[in-house]
Amino acid sequence: MHKEPAVSIYVNDEDKTGQISDWKIGWGNTWDALRLTCYFPSGKSYSWPLHECKITPTHELNEQLGLKKGSAVLSALDRAVIYGNKYIVVEYSGNSKPYVMNAGNIELFNKTTLHKEPTFEYFTTLAEARVAQAGPDDDAISNNVLRQLKKLPPYAETALHAYCHGSNQQRAPEEGFIYPFGINESQLEAVEQAFASQISLIEGPPGTGKTQTILNIIANILVRGNTVAIVSNNNAAVENVYEKLDKAGLGYLAARLGSSKKRDAFFSAPSDGPDDFPDSAPDRQEIQSDLYHLKEHLHAHNAVARLQAEIDELTIERRYLAQWQSNNSLSTLSDLEKYNLSPQKTTDLLVYLHQLGERRLGIKDRINLLLKFKILRTKHFNEWERRKSAIYGLQLHYYDKALLDKQTALTSYQEELQSAHFETLLDHLTSSSMAYLKRHLYEHIARDETFDSKSYRKRFDTFIKRYPIIGSSSHSIINSLGQGAILDYVIIDEASQQDIVPGILALGCARNLIIVGDRKQLPHIPTATGVTAPSEFYDCEKYSLLDSCVSVFEDSISVTLLKEHYRCHPRIIQFCNQQFYDNQLIPMTQDRNEKALTLLETAKGNHARNNANLRELDSLLKTLEWNEESEGKSEGSKGFIAPYNAQVSLSQNLLPAEFVKNTVHKFQGRECDEIVFSTVLDKKQGSQKNLGFVDDPHLINVAVSRAKNKFTLVTGDDVFTANNAHIAALTRYIKYYADETQIHRAPVISAFDLLYEEYDRSLERLNGRLQASDSSFKSEQIVARLLRDTLSITMYQAMTFHSQIALIQLASLTNETLTAREIDFMRNRASCDFVIYYRVGKTPLGVIEIDGGQHDSPLQAERDALKNSILKKSNVHILRLRTNESHIEERIEKFLATWMHSSEKAL
Repeated sequence: MHKEPAVSIYVNDEDKTGQISDWKIGWGNTWDALRLTCYFPSGKSYSWPLHECKITPTHELNEQLGLKKGSAVLSALDRAVIYGNKYIVVEYSGNSKPYVMNAGNIELFNKTTLHKEPTFEYFTTLAEARVAQAGPDDDAISNNVLRQLKKLPPYAETALHAYCHGSNQQRAPEEGFIYPFGINESQLEAVEQAFASQISLIEGPPGTGKTQTILNIIANILVRGNTVAIVSNNNAAVENVYEKLDKAGLGYLAARLGSSKKRDAFFSAPSDGPDDFPDSAPDRQEIQSDLYHLKEHLHAHNAVARLQAEIDELTIERRYLAQWQSNNSLSTLSDLEKYNLSPQKTTDLLVYLHQLGERRLGIKDRINLLLKFKILRTKHFNEWERRKSAIYGLQLHYYDKALLDKQTALTSYQEELQSAHFETLLDHLTSSSMAYLKRHLYEHIARDETFDSKSYRKRFDTFIKRYPIIGSSSHSIINSLGQGAILDYVIIDEASQQDIVPGILALGCARNLIIVGDRKQLPHIPTATGVTAPSEFYDCEKYSLLDSCVSVFEDSISVTLLKEHYRCHPRIIQFCNQQFYDNQLIPMTQDRNEKALTLLETAKGNHARNNANLRELDSLLKTLEWNEESEGKSEGSKGFIAPYNAQVSLSQNLLPAEFVKNTVHKFQGRECDEIVFSTVLDKKQGSQKNLGFVDDPHLINVAVSRAKNKFTLVTGDDVFTANNAHIAALTRYIKYYADETQIHRAPVISAFDLLYEEYDRSLERLNGRLQASDSSFKSEQIVARLLRDTLSITMYQAMTFHSQIALIQLASLTNETLTAREIDFMRNRASCDFVIYYRVGKTPLGVIEIDGGQHDSPLQAERDALKNSILKKSNVHILRLRTNESHIEERIEKFLATWMHSSEKAL
């Protein structure tokens, strides 16, 4: 164990150490010099000028930062002398008289060299370049940011220091969390992780309760006696926090600062303390007991929502399958319950029956059916016609069994929640947490202090005890604090829109950073300066603060995704979920068969002029008339959004006043009951540059997720098909899921493929059990491998493939252009070797056929010609690969690139 060295006291070179009982340093009566006073066991004391004495150990430090105990304000020290580890004599910059302090009442820190290091110098140079470029409207802001950068204290414990060095400190585990604003499974994790490390990230997709999570974090900061700043590049985000604090009766804790105008407004009408306070409040242990029991059921709460979404999806898939079978007059075997097949066994049996082909059952087949599926009587599977009926029946049976299994699981979870009184438990945890918080604040917040905008910084320690929550825009945060003030936490909301500079100002005034944002939404629009960054991830012209932090800290940063979605109708948010969030979101809203999706495709033609499209607006107005006639005037807030200002301006004079009209960028952070999104472009205006701007994934994600109850897409016919990106996927999605009455264009026939994804996995598992290869044919094994390799490339991950798909399930028998011979060929079990699909939208893209030597025969050539003709009439592309050809990989990739974004092709 480390032991401090003994203290020795000399006066005029005479050792007094063994003679005295105590000593101190202070000012004499004349206040002209520091003196050492020694106390003797006799009770007498004597003092001498300090310069005549020697105290060992003595340490002299220059250019230090000092932080008094209980203070939030760092002070710059010219010199500090530590005597015997008991007293510290400090000399402040600009003050000639030294101060004597007990060593335990002040901490000393070496100044960092951060301001002289390349990363910070880059930020300063960038700020200077922006000042040089600034126009009249932003000159004041640019200069203000630069001045604040120069005020940042050189303190090594700030989040800025951690950011510039890519070093994220872990914190000691915290316990005893409270949740006065409610909680769900992922929000609970986010709160806990926010206190586990110096830098943490909360990814908050639209409608997942970011503000609620922030408020719970603030509550736990407050009960720990800490301070926090809430900042954002978007003032609306900070105002949203204020609004929720006010609603909870906690608005009196927040100092609403920022610009000088906002500061003056705040101090002119300071908030009073609470009107009332709880006479009693639960103790922390009672809250933790409630939390412990609640945690046991949070998963079940999410499982109920997830299962309901899956049931809704399966129900739609089954309806499409039944409709397809009915349209094609296909007979199905209904007596399948006696086999007691699970959904998995059903798909395994489907695969097995497809592999049998048209041949009759042999003894080996009967044994396999008995051993693998417990099927003894095989009359339904022996002949091809009866086997087809069994296959169609099994397809429906799969959905029936899957729906039954999921409904059983759903009921079980619902019963668990009901038995545990989940809602009551959640309400009790919320109310008891709020009561505890308010009682704690009443006992610890002094409410009799008054401040003004001119002097509050000089009394900042007192001010921050009265207002432990500081609100500000990111570019005014340093101006809002006392000189050298260091807060415990800073929370940056909407961090995906936060420019690195001025975002780092907030990092420079706090020890811990909590970043809240969504990388899938619109980023900020950077100002180009040409200043070269010291390393890529600090580049202010390429990265938002959110993206930069993710890249700088890599695996050391805690990232929590808020999954539970509360805003949009399930059909609306499920598009974003599938297209952008990898199906990680859990819709907590209910689908009650509302008409949530509408597609309006304008007629062919070049209707766009100068980034405006009158035809889209005229078509929308006509559709609104139809809706009013058939459904009546809809209630609720309405928004019209477009990618271009010109279209928004045009809409001002044409659309009803009830519509809020704005660009998608300006609508981020807002919501409406109904949203209409106009894409503006036509094929002539759809240049690569324009398509890249309008079809940007961030923009589409924001546009769709603004709608709570109804989303309408207004777009030109086939404008975005060639781009094959997000609007094309959205169009396919709406056509698939929307009510037919909500598609205002001739319906497009889509092939059914929802069953195939699970089918395909079963095929691979079955082949894996029989043999390591994908097929008994070597040529198909090779192509399957090459397809997997190619589709694993990022640019092709929107596609997938399935093998051995019946031609009748790709092309519709109702197609009037088909000949009788072609229809007969389809009915006669023709199949395709490989079919390429979009993962989202379930639309078949193309077919890859493997042509071996037998394809040179006249009979096979005639069959190939029939298949080519049927696929062409069904608008399905085909690529034929002969087994004697080389460069197969290049041909497959070129075939897949047919549907890729043009810019991706260039790559």
